[in-house]
Amino acid sequence: MKNYKGKVYLVGAGPGDCDLMTVRSQKLLSQAEVLIYDALIDIPQLELIPATCLKIEVGKRGGKPSTQQQEINRLLVEHCKLGKQVIRLKSGDPFIFGRSSSEIQALIAAGCEFEVIPGISSALAAPLLAGIPLTDPVMSRCFAVMSAHEPDALEWEALVQIETLVILMGGRNLSEIVWQLQKHGRSPKTPIAIIRDCGRPEQQIWLGTLSDIVQQTAGQSLSPCAIIIGEVVRLREYLIQPESTNMSDTLVTANHSQLPLAGKTILVTRSASQSAEFSDRLQQQGARVIEMPALVIGPPSSWEPLDSAIAQLSSFHWLILTSHNAVDCFFQRLQAKGKDARSLFGIKIAVVGKKTAESLRSHSLKPDFIPPNFVADSLVENFPDNLQNCKILFPRVESGGREVLVKEFTAKGGQVIEVPAYQSCCPETIDPIALSALENQAVNIITFASSKTVQNFCKLIEPSPELSRSQDWLTNVCIASIGPETSKSCYNLLGKLDVEAKEYTLDGLTEAIVEWVAVYQKLPGG
Repeated sequence: MKNYKGKVYLVGAGPGDCDLMTVRSQKLLSQAEVLIYDALIDIPQLELIPATCLKIEVGKRGGKPSTQQQEINRLLVEHCKLGKQVIRLKSGDPFIFGRSSSEIQALIAAGCEFEVIPGISSALAAPLLAGIPLTDPVMSRCFAVMSAHEPDALEWEALVQIETLVILMGGRNLSEIVWQLQKHGRSPKTPIAIIRDCGRPEQQIWLGTLSDIVQQTAGQSLSPCAIIIGEVVRLREYLIQPESTNMSDTLVTANHSQLPLAGKTILVTRSASQSAEFSDRLQQQGARVIEMPALVIGPPSSWEPLDSAIAQLSSFHWLILTSHNAVDCFFQRLQAKGKDARSLFGIKIAVVGKKTAESLRSHSLKPDFIPPNFVADSLVENFPDNLQNCKILFPRVESGGREVLVKEFTAKGGQVIEVPAYQSCCPETIDPIALSALENQAVNIITFASSKTVQNFCKLIEPSPELSRSQDWLTNVCIASIGPETSKSCYNLLGKLDVEAKEYTLDGLTEAIVEWVAVYQKLPGG
């Protein structure tokens, strides 16, 4: 076999949502040089592709013109022989109605290297996302998956004996399917579900029986859809969230598209260990979230200053914690030194922000003071105690910051002992999916929860000519900040700011983004 530098990857794109793709599939897409893809592939999935990638759509949508299979085979071989990394992106799984055999045989015949990457088929994903289990100890001990592209070719007499049927490519032949099942003995009362555009914001579900489903869906375009037939459809009533239950069993429309952030792609720059909660908030509002960690939290270069302070805890009057990281790192070190929260007896604790307060409560402690506006610089102005001769322990990030806070405490007679509790570093590389989305101008909103994330974001995008040569790419991107200090960094380093949270919390930032989108969409061109 003759080896070429190029390689072809037959990749399963899953049912539609990028979050339902495998990690390996996403990584390969972000490195693609040539993409040959089906029409059913979602736009967000294409946003993962590098801007320099050659993209070739070959159709494969039911009822629409498609590139001939022989031509697709030729394109795969041709670009592989040119030494390219070629991605053949297929909806669902490459080996489930994906017509991969012909392509693989052509690659083998040409001596081209290839690899098949699995994906989640809509045959499995659609019922799951609709709350319908395919198996059940009583109702369904087995299921069969089939294509109804040519219903006359199916053995209906055998199929009606199977408890649960999953039918793909059957939307245009629904009447024929229903007729064949009843003709061969399936009861007209048999439950049926039709799930169109599974895993996408526009997903729709029709629930009914063999006797009424055709009438229910009359005049509707059903493709692409998965059809589920069997008693397990009834289980959906008991397995979905109560607020989404539609007891009328007629048309159930996913409400994702009505959510305030639907259709928006938001970049989250928090550290990898802290991004999940914020991402969940945004996704609950309908956003598609891409995480680009711009912070790496680690131990300080030396524990000695903090260890020395812990050894003298009883000499302090106040402990000030200005972040979730400060709380976690302080208490981890306290435990490492064989101590616990009891060591803080007699010491008052001030925290900045609700999240920091929540972190403190996880250690069974309640803060004695939270400044208004949740900003550290308002600590001194509103501090509840006389600062004269007050000794304050301030564990913070090693790189410093909060100089105004320390200066003002000191000016009022306080003695502030600053000790590094952690380091906040810039990651060595940018997440490839985030980079691809930025370069392809597929990001609508970039969020920053600290000045450090703004600084590190700018460092991470420096190697990209598309992003670093000018800031034109930011023209249609909303920059959202959690508070005044972060906003200053956005102005200084990015030259703009569109949104600042009124309440300087993640909830406040989410609310501010939702409000901005509502206003922006009403503007001309919004």
